Amino acid sequence: MAEPTFDHERLDVYRLSIDYVAFSFLNAKRLGGINRHARDQWLRAAQSIPLNIAEGNGKQSLKDKNRFFEIARGSALECAAIHDVLRVCDAIDDELNCRGKSDLKRIVSMLTRLIQRTQTVSEDRIEYEYEYSDAEYE
Repeated sequence: MAEPTFDHERLDVYRLSIDYVAFSFLNAKRLGGINRHARDQWLRAAQSIPLNIAEGNGKQSLKDKNRFFEIARGSALECAAIHDVLRVCDAIDDELNCRGKSDLKRIVSMLTRLIQRTQTVSEDRIEYEYEYSDAEYE
């Protein structure tokens, strides 16, 4: 990938998801016939991951940002389920399944941390004390 120009391109999770799209397209070329519906769904879900990361990263509101990151995470989980479907149908082998799901697990973990990080606004807890003095009200 070229030198980053947009903020989302600096995110490791975005770059990893782009690599996963390349992986899925390369391996989907072998699928056809009875597996074409799962293949097409796989490619749509794989593309949805970086697209939603990029769109979410461009949002100003944390709520909007997290909504897109959650959609991206859902698409990654959908890809993992598609791997299971393709594996049980003997459309992909164990090695391909493990490699893809390993990448997806990293993507899901990174997105989960990104969402958690933007959901909580931490503030040092400050104890406010007020000492009542009778002299103040005299």
